[in-house]
Amino acid sequence: MRRTYILSFVLVALVFIPTVFSQNPQDETSRAVAGGGVTVSGWTGKVDAREASQGMTLNSAKFAREGDAFHVVTGPAITYWNPANKAAGDYTVSAHFREPKFMNLNTHPHPYGIVIAGNDLGTDQQSYLYCAAYGDGKFIVRGMGPAPFQMNGRGAADPAVTKVAVGEPVEQDIALSVKSGQVSCAINGKVLWTAPKADVVAAGKLKSTDGVYGLRSAHNTEVFVTGLKTSKN
Repeated sequence: MRRTYILSFVLVALVFIPTVFSQNPQDETSRAVAGGGVTVSGWTGKVDAREASQGMTLNSAKFAREGDAFHVVTGPAITYWNPANKAAGDYTVSAHFREPKFMNLNTHPHPYGIVIAGNDLGTDQQSYLYCAAYGDGKFIVRGMGPAPFQMNGRGAADPAVTKVAVGEPVEQDIALSVKSGQVSCAINGKVLWTAPKADVVAAGKLKSTDGVYGLRSAHNTEVFVTGLKTSKN
């Protein structure tokens, strides 16, 4: 009888464990967007390598202009840019982001934000830095150089980052700046992260803080972006 109970327990465990792991939100897969593609003149993008290896392309996400806004719907995690948009020296790149319904396309929070220092974009040697916000009050600073590198771990929470309930609209003002040998990210007017330029311009990280600027969205997100601009510091 005891052996029967043990065998039953093992069988239940074998069924239960895969179920638990399949429900892990980090296992959420990217869903291609109907009617996707880049339809804004001068702009292009690149899908993250892992998702590109799974068959995702620029047409699996949507980058369009609606009124005065860029409307971004993903799809795979993706970086968008216009090669004509460049910043050098001391500068700030900023924009306003509006997620119409927090987590309307995903099972856990995903970020979106500003990209700066883009070099060799679209190639396997590309490098850039981004600061992005989540609707749950967190933010993340990461880069590509050409392998991904983290500047504030897997992200951090701060009261300055707007936090809402699932399904509610959420808005964030995001800015990345280079000034006096420092690189910093501000969200909703508060500087949340700062590092010496030498910490980001290094082997395996950025080639330079000069370069193309643009936008970044993680997978399965929808956001409207307005006021993308650069200014001298």
